[in-house]
Amino acid sequence: MEARREATPSAPSSGEPVGTKLRRIARKARKEPEFVFTSLFHLMDMELLRGCFEDLRSDAASGIDHVTKAMYAERLEENLVDLIGRLHRMAYIPQPVRRKYIPKPGSEKGRPLGIPALEDKLVQAGLVRILEQIYEQDFIDDSYGFRPGVGSHDALRTLNRTLSRGKIEWVVEADIKGFFDNVEHNWLMKFLGHRIGDKRVHRMVKRILKAGVFEEGEVHGSEQGTPQGGVISPLLANVYLHYVLDLWFERRFRRSCRGSARLIRYADDFVVCFAKNEEAERFRDELTHRLAEFGLEVEPSKTKVLAFGPHAAERAVQEGLSKPETFDFLGFNHYCSRSRDGRQFRAKRKTTGKKFRQKLAAFTAWLKANRSRMRTRDLWELVSMKLRGHYAYYGVTDNSYGINCFHHKVRILLRKWLNRRGGKRRMSWEKFNLMEKRFPLPRPRIQVSMF
Repeated sequence: MEARREATPSAPSSGEPVGTKLRRIARKARKEPEFVFTSLFHLMDMELLRGCFEDLRSDAASGIDHVTKAMYAERLEENLVDLIGRLHRMAYIPQPVRRKYIPKPGSEKGRPLGIPALEDKLVQAGLVRILEQIYEQDFIDDSYGFRPGVGSHDALRTLNRTLSRGKIEWVVEADIKGFFDNVEHNWLMKFLGHRIGDKRVHRMVKRILKAGVFEEGEVHGSEQGTPQGGVISPLLANVYLHYVLDLWFERRFRRSCRGSARLIRYADDFVVCFAKNEEAERFRDELTHRLAEFGLEVEPSKTKVLAFGPHAAERAVQEGLSKPETFDFLGFNHYCSRSRDGRQFRAKRKTTGKKFRQKLAAFTAWLKANRSRMRTRDLWELVSMKLRGHYAYYGVTDNSYGINCFHHKVRILLRKWLNRRGGKRRMSWEKFNLMEKRFPLPRPRIQVSMF
C-alpha cells in the first residue's frame, strides 16, 4: 500500500512552544503509521537550537573548528540567528569530524574517537529531536539502544524474563561486523523516505553523512557508514536496523516459526531466543543472506547457535560436555543455572572476562597517569566515583561475585600505585587501611533487579 504523503500540520504563528509542536508530530506518527511527513525542517528554529545548545556538555572537546561551548556562548543569540539563516537557505555545510585516538586497554592500537564541530552537534541534535518523535512510534518494543526512557538494563531484564519462562531452548548469539562503518547511504536514505518526505531534511542528512573525517591534516571522504561521534549516528543506525533486521524478523521470520521466538536488540548488539533448534539454525542461515542484501555481514567467530534453557544441561551431558555453553550480551556472560531450591531453571549472568579485564586495565592506566598529579584525598574521591559507576551498571542480580572481585582488585591497584609515589607519599597497607577507615570506599552491592 502506498504511503500517504501530506504536509505536516503547520504550527500556528502564535508563538506555540516547540515542545507542543513535537508532541503533535508524535501523535500524528502514532495514529498514522503510513503517514509521510513533508514539512519538518521549519522546526529547526531558535527555541529548538537554543535548547540543544543548553544540553551540550561544557567540557566537551572541540571539533575541527576549535570552537568550545564557552566561546560560542559569548555571542549566542547572534550565532544562532546566523546558523538558522544558513540552515534555511540550505547554505549550511557540515564540517569533517575531527578524529583522535584514545588509549584502548589491552591493545596497542588506539580507539578512534570522532569529535564533530560545535555547530554540527547543534544541527544533529536538532534533527534528532524532530525525527525521534516519529521513529519512537515506529521502533519495536524490543529495540533498546540509544532511545529515550530505555537502556541496557531494560534489554537485560527482558532477556532474563524471556529465558526464565521455560519456553526457550536455543539462543542465537550474533554479531554484525563493523556495522557503523558499513551502513550504506543509499539504503539509509530510502529507509528515511518511508516516513520523511521533507527534501530539506534529506539534503541535510546527506550532507552530514558525506562530511568526512579530518585526520593528520587530511580530510577523508565518507562513502558509507554513519558519522563517527555524531549525535545523530545512533538514531540513523536504529532506523537502518529497524528496516533491515527488526521488521524483517517480526513480520516475516517470526510469523513462520511454530515455536516461541524473540529478538532483543541494543544498537547493533542482539540475541535471538527460540523454542526450536531447527528455527534457530534457519535464522542463522537466513540472517547472513538478509544482511548481505544491505551491505552488512555477520562476524562468523562471534555468531553461533547454542542450547540454552531448561534442558541445556541434559544436552551438554549427551554431547560429552561438563556444562552448557554460555553467551555474552551487553558486557555480561549469561549461563544456565537453577533457582535456590533447585527446582526451576534460571538464567544467570556475570561480568564477562573481557569486560572485567578492560575495566581493570583502564583503571590502572588512569591511576598511573594521575597518582602523582593529585592529592590523595581528591584521587580517593574520584576512585569512589568510578566504583559507584561500575556498581550502577554491573551490580545486577546474580553478579555479586563479579562486583566484589572488581572492588577487591581496585583496592590492591589503588594501594600499589599510591605506594609507588615514593618518599613521604608512600602508602603502606597500614596507612591505606587507616585512610579507608576514615574515608570508606563504596562497598559493592546489587543495585539492579533483573525481575
